[in-house]
Amino acid sequence: MCVGIPGAPRRSGNRVRVWDLPTRLFHWTLLALVVAAFVSGEVGGNAMVWHGRAGLGILGLIVFRLVWGFVGSTYARFTHFVRGPGAIRAYLRGHWQGLGHNPLGALSVLGLLALVAFQAGTGLFANDDIAFRGPLQALVSDAISDQLTGWHHLGKNLLIALVALHVGAVVFYVRVRKHNLLKPMIHGWTEGQGEDAQGGGFVALLVAIVVASVAVTAASGAFLPPPEVSTAAPSW
Repeated sequence: MCVGIPGAPRRSGNRVRVWDLPTRLFHWTLLALVVAAFVSGEVGGNAMVWHGRAGLGILGLIVFRLVWGFVGSTYARFTHFVRGPGAIRAYLRGHWQGLGHNPLGALSVLGLLALVAFQAGTGLFANDDIAFRGPLQALVSDAISDQLTGWHHLGKNLLIALVALHVGAVVFYVRVRKHNLLKPMIHGWTEGQGEDAQGGGFVALLVAIVVASVAVTAASGAFLPPPEVSTAAPSW
C-alpha cells in the first residue's frame, strides 16, 4: 500500500494529489470517534465504558496527526499550511493561491485539534460521581478531578460550536464558492495546477503509529503501578 507519493514531483494536468491516505483516514476516523464519544457521553451509564474507549482512540489520533504534521506528505505538514497574519490578510483580499488548507482554514484545523486534544486530556482525569473514572484519575486529587470534569463538560459545548462552524464553512465553500472540500478528503485529489504531494512514506507512517500507540498505552494507565491491596485483618 502506498501511503505517500515517493520520487520526484509530477504534474497531474488539472488534478493534483493533495491528501495522502493516512490524513484521510485520520479525518474520517476522528469524526466517527468524536460522534461516538458524544453519544456515549450523553447516554451515560454502561455506555461510559465506550466513552472512555472513544476518548483514548481520539487521543491516539491526535498524537498521530501531530507527528504526521512533521513527517507526513507535503500538504499534511504544518509548515505547509500554518501561515502568519500576512497570509490570512492576503487570503481575505482574494490574493492567496495554493493547495490544501488555506490560511484561514488552517486556524480552524488547529483550533479543532487543540480543543479535541483538550477534551481527550481532561477526560483522562475526569469522573462522573457514579462509576466512571478516567484511567489516570488516580494521579490527581478528587478536587482536581472534579475541576477537570467541569472543564471537560465546558469543552464539549465549545467543541460543538467549533464543529458547527467548521461544517458551516464547508457548506459555504460548496454552495457559494463552488469548491467541494469533501471530495478531496475522500479520494485525495483536487482540481487545480500544482505538484503532487511527496513524502509521508512507510517509515514515517510507522513512526507516527508507534508514537501514537505508546501515547495511548500510557494514557490508558498501563504504566501505573497496580493499586495496593489491603492485607489488614478486619477489626471485628
